[in-house]
Amino acid sequence: MTLPVEVLLGLYLGLLTGIVPAFVSGSLGFLVRYFTGVTLPGFGVVVLALSIASVQGGLLGLVEPNIAQSPRLLVAVLVVLMLALYAHNQGDKLGAELPRRLSFTSIRQRTLSTDVVELVGNMGRVTVRPTGEIRNMEGYPPLSPDLHRTIKTGSWSLPADIPLSELEIRLEERLRTDHDLADVDVTIDEQARATIIAAPPSSGLSRRVPEGKRAVSIATLVPTGLARGDTVAIRAGDRSVSGSVLSARTELDEERSKAAVGDDADEPGGTPVPDGGETEPEPEPAARTSAAASVGGVGRVTVAVARRDVKPLLEAENPRLVVRSRGTSREFEAFALVKRAGYVIRRVTIGSSGAVDETVSSSDVLVLAVRRQGSETSGRRHGWVFGTGIERRLEAGDEVFVAGPEAATEAFVEGVAR
Repeated sequence: MTLPVEVLLGLYLGLLTGIVPAFVSGSLGFLVRYFTGVTLPGFGVVVLALSIASVQGGLLGLVEPNIAQSPRLLVAVLVVLMLALYAHNQGDKLGAELPRRLSFTSIRQRTLSTDVVELVGNMGRVTVRPTGEIRNMEGYPPLSPDLHRTIKTGSWSLPADIPLSELEIRLEERLRTDHDLADVDVTIDEQARATIIAAPPSSGLSRRVPEGKRAVSIATLVPTGLARGDTVAIRAGDRSVSGSVLSARTELDEERSKAAVGDDADEPGGTPVPDGGETEPEPEPAARTSAAASVGGVGRVTVAVARRDVKPLLEAENPRLVVRSRGTSREFEAFALVKRAGYVIRRVTIGSSGAVDETVSSSDVLVLAVRRQGSETSGRRHGWVFGTGIERRLEAGDEVFVAGPEAATEAFVEGVAR
């Protein structure tokens, strides 16, 4: 035969007999490098590949006198060696790059890509935006068009120095708070793109009425700045009835909501929700923003009152509304007292290698509250445990509030956050 034909036959025989030696060489190269960190010598790979190829060639009947004396055998051997050395090199590279310790926890604790992190002062922030469509949650009604558009065009700024699993939990809590969602599930990738599955609010006014109370709507003069949650006294004749405001709506509020929707359709507008003969706007993302407060004027107010006060309010001809002071926030008073005593309060997540037992035993630092994270909750935190209810020791992934002198507290935070 001519030389080109012999070369083609050699390539064919080399590919036919070189698959098994290449597979074995690549597997051995990966296993040796992954478990020992040592690269398998190339000479050993050559000897192993030729041995396997000769055995395989004998089984295939390729070792014959006319083949052994032809150029095709040399070409086949070269092809087998190149395949084996290439497979060994790729297996060795894979063994060097693959993490030695891989667990479901480490996979869950993946973090954001550095390309999407923005530095704000000394802290890293990331802007999370939805990707794709906002899907409806199975078993719940579909989202309204306005709510669907609001979530799809929204963006949320979150800390960038926490795992993606914690980012997902915080975004879910933000969405529940901002839009009163019945349920929501969020998945965030390394590029800060969120896949959101949401369920609409399960109810309107009835969900905000406290147990044992009744909601009553009255037509009256609404004070400027009145908002949901304010405590009021309603003067109905000779009686004064105390209640909590559930919603307040005036003609000026309607005009302002329409103007806001016309100026920017992407922002949450004042969507009227019929409930008990009145309409109320959908709340803004913040619980008590200026947009959530009433402009004032003649309108309708829905209040939660005791059952015995329902009939007098409905029979009153000209009820008057008086807003009562709620006093100073107890939370701010508590923080002021702690600061006045020379203490600081810090929030920290226990790290995987933090000195938990040693630092917690310090008498200078007090653990105020703990939010647990464990395998029984699939890595998700549920509920805060306060004060004396903290029984078992702190573990990696737990989120805690601690208080104490500034130096001791900072040392505690550095110790457990490692």
